[in-house]
Amino acid sequence: MFFNPGLLPKGYFWLCIHTSIIMQTTHIPLAERIRPTDLDHYIGQEHLVGDGAILRQAIEQGRIPSMILWGPPGVGKTTLAFIISKKLKRNFYTLSAISSGVKDVREVIEKARMLPLPPLLFIDEIHRFSKSQQDSLLGAVEKGLVTLVGATTENPSFEVIAPLLSRCQVYVLKPLEDHHLDALTTIAIKELERDYTRKVIVEEKDALYRISGGDGRKLLNALELVTDILSQKTAPNMPVRITNASAQQIIQNNLAKYDKSGEMHYDLISAFIKSMRGSDPNAAVYYLARMVDAGEDPLFLARRMLILASEDIGNANPNALLLANACFDAVNKIGWPESRIILSQTAIYLACSAKSNASYMAIEDALGLVKKTGDLSVPLHLRNAPTRLMKDLNYGADYQYAHQYDGNFVELEFLPEEIRGTRLFVPGENPREAEQRLSLRNKWKEKYGY
Repeated sequence: MFFNPGLLPKGYFWLCIHTSIIMQTTHIPLAERIRPTDLDHYIGQEHLVGDGAILRQAIEQGRIPSMILWGPPGVGKTTLAFIISKKLKRNFYTLSAISSGVKDVREVIEKARMLPLPPLLFIDEIHRFSKSQQDSLLGAVEKGLVTLVGATTENPSFEVIAPLLSRCQVYVLKPLEDHHLDALTTIAIKELERDYTRKVIVEEKDALYRISGGDGRKLLNALELVTDILSQKTAPNMPVRITNASAQQIIQNNLAKYDKSGEMHYDLISAFIKSMRGSDPNAAVYYLARMVDAGEDPLFLARRMLILASEDIGNANPNALLLANACFDAVNKIGWPESRIILSQTAIYLACSAKSNASYMAIEDALGLVKKTGDLSVPLHLRNAPTRLMKDLNYGADYQYAHQYDGNFVELEFLPEEIRGTRLFVPGENPREAEQRLSLRNKWKEKYGY
């Protein structure tokens, strides 16, 4: 936890002073040392905490609802919770869903009953709380005994029980962009220069940013590790110069030190998904084994495969979605350790399957077109006509029922006039979608370019 006396239990600050010799031997990570304590120094999430933004207004007015902060790792969820508690000057309790249970939740609630103002209860990785653990929060949140701030990297619609979710406001945090990483790097370099009493120059930043993947904590871990190792290899009083090559090599050779906060979880699931997408069942089952051995939530793994079955396989093999869905249901019923076999079977099947992202690209392109063109009028012959007035206005007129024609097809215009002829679905290069392409070409001739 970031060392801020205002956030620590009463008397703890003086205990730390009396044990300063011990504290001096404990290294505080760079990410903790430069953690901001107010919104003016908070980096990123302008849509939530920028000037006039909804969450900033709530914080400044002191009217904070219980909330779920949903976003990828290293984008400021924990920091935002600290800032809120400091701004509101309330007692602050923090629990980790990995190491805390119902007993810990109840202890916090009992303490909250004795306080004049409801404390903030921050629960990191709330998606890892079981249903019973989440149930234990309901009464306290509903009665206002505590203000809950839950942080999650997973979709709360799936991972947080509906009664608790309905009592919380969900705020979505976005990945940090390059200009945010630039600002973070500038602050970090100043701190590192004070630590090492020498100039630190980032000559090239692409490797650092690529390694961090928009994760601020990973970026700071990388900067600290690279600076530390390069400073040992650089002559005294000479500046430390960080290049793409040096950063890449040092991180690869010191992965365990770099991955201080267990973010390997996200690297493993990424490698697992990409191995299945890349049609390598050997790598897929290897990364699956890594996650099984680490005690990963089996439903999390099954859900990721369910998404991949549609996003990366789609109509190249429609059975993939059926099998992935059956896997999810089976894992939900079985649990560990037997679920490892079901997950393995499904992962190998998905990896060996033909691949197509045509359905994924079609909906993405369609959404882009909708944003660009707005609400275009539906052609009259396609409109519903439940009333006499609508029929008089030619709603549904000239519509031709496909099943009354040979091959159950009749050529009609189905898109709005402004975008007629627009092709959004592009079949993939695989046997099943090749059949779809041929069928569409026979039906629509040159209209869509199939």
